[in-house]
Amino acid sequence: MSNRNQFGMTLIELIVAIVILSVGLTGVLMAFITTVKSSAAPMLTKQMSAIADGMMEEVLLKQFSVVANVATANSCARDTFNDVRDYNGYSTANVCDISGVATAALTGYGARISVIEPTVSPMTGVPAVDVLLITIDVTQSGNTYSLTGWRTNYAGP
Repeated sequence: MSNRNQFGMTLIELIVAIVILSVGLTGVLMAFITTVKSSAAPMLTKQMSAIADGMMEEVLLKQFSVVANVATANSCARDTFNDVRDYNGYSTANVCDISGVATAALTGYGARISVIEPTVSPMTGVPAVDVLLITIDVTQSGNTYSLTGWRTNYAGP
């Protein structure tokens, strides 16, 4: 006497189901891995942007006219910089605060600042001698973020 109304799966049906599920799961996991690999990039860009913004604000707050200053012993320190042009050529392998103390959370981030006097003024009515182009490059693991700004002699001579 055979019972034709049996419920369940055969071994072959079970193996086919496992293979189909594993292929689908592999595809989903590959998509997650690709997303996770590049998910740190926006955070790094945001941090490089914040570093460049902070340094740009520091530079723009200095006076335009050249003022003599005393060189600092610490190559990372910027506390003796008293005018915009003092920042030209500043370069550091690790970001530090204005007094030269390295910021531990930003290890691996470097910064480079250039201040250039353009030969022709980019602004109508402003003489070229009253304009400075400031470029700040922040680097981290081969990535570079550049921020450019202009400083004018708005206070006059």
